[in-house]
Amino acid sequence: MTVPPTDLAEIIGWALVCSVPVVAAGAVIIRLARSWSLAVSMVVLALIPVVATFTGVLGASGFMITETFEKTAVVLVIVSVVTIPAAIMLGRYQARRTVWEQQIRDSEQAAEQSRRRLVAFVSHDLRTPLAGIRAVSEAIGDGVLSENEIREHAKHIEQESIRLSEMVDDLFEMSKINAGAIIPVYDKVALDEVVDDVVAAHRIAAERAGVRLHATLPAQPVQVIGSDRALVRALSNLVANAIAHTPTGGTVKLALGADENGAWARVDDTGVGIDEADLPRVFDVAYRGSNGRVPRSDSSLPSGSGLGLAIAAGLVQAHRGTLSAHNLDTGARFEVRLPLASED
Repeated sequence: MTVPPTDLAEIIGWALVCSVPVVAAGAVIIRLARSWSLAVSMVVLALIPVVATFTGVLGASGFMITETFEKTAVVLVIVSVVTIPAAIMLGRYQARRTVWEQQIRDSEQAAEQSRRRLVAFVSHDLRTPLAGIRAVSEAIGDGVLSENEIREHAKHIEQESIRLSEMVDDLFEMSKINAGAIIPVYDKVALDEVVDDVVAAHRIAAERAGVRLHATLPAQPVQVIGSDRALVRALSNLVANAIAHTPTGGTVKLALGADENGAWARVDDTGVGIDEADLPRVFDVAYRGSNGRVPRSDSSLPSGSGLGLAIAAGLVQAHRGTLSAHNLDTGARFEVRLPLASED
């Protein structure tokens, strides 16, 4: 059956008159409903074309409940039952996908910025020991030095070589952390033994710096799951940093304990503390705060690569723990929190 042109035009006109306001109203509702949940927004979004179609058909039928209109209404109800749940699921999936993509982009940008800072930082810090080794080597090669001067310069070359070796080790560790390749061995580790190793490793350096280094251990052993080597490295970096920022006559204390929140290890010093503006970034790669290291007359004391705190934070995070820093009345405190190992 062919519909006359005049009737067809009238049907189209009534369909537009009845459906366009519904679409416009839906657009306004969506715009005003920014605070609604994603599920509610998707329901409204799916209902707009269904309701618009329903009103358009009603208008085209002359607002008469005909058999054709009843069939159309049944179809629209079925379509709504099918499309609304699908729209909600697809909307949630798209929202999660958008968030994931944004997180990936943010992570890539942060990694690139970190890489650039690290490259700039390393290129700057490698120049100092390399320039010292080159200058001393040239002096020795010129043959104008006495035996005593040659021995002193050879000692200087040794110290600078050790410093370069430590920097390379730190860079290698930092690259593994940035690549997510730090996977601790899941063994039971007694933190009191880790603390003993750390104190023994830094006792001589602390004495030469004129800093008192001591540890406070609980009566009962504190055990966690992880790698003893990695935990020794993390706490060693914190102790070395504390010694570097503590003036002669000061104290560095390494304390260990456990509470209802897990195991903890604290490194306290009596140094100059951390500038409040530096606290949020103190564990960033290649970040140096405004409070520098304490000058030492003994140049053989290791000065570090400047990556120690970032490495410590990465190793602790790999153990599903946290590392925080804050100021005390005198000095600063770095606190490591780790999950306790089960008793079985």
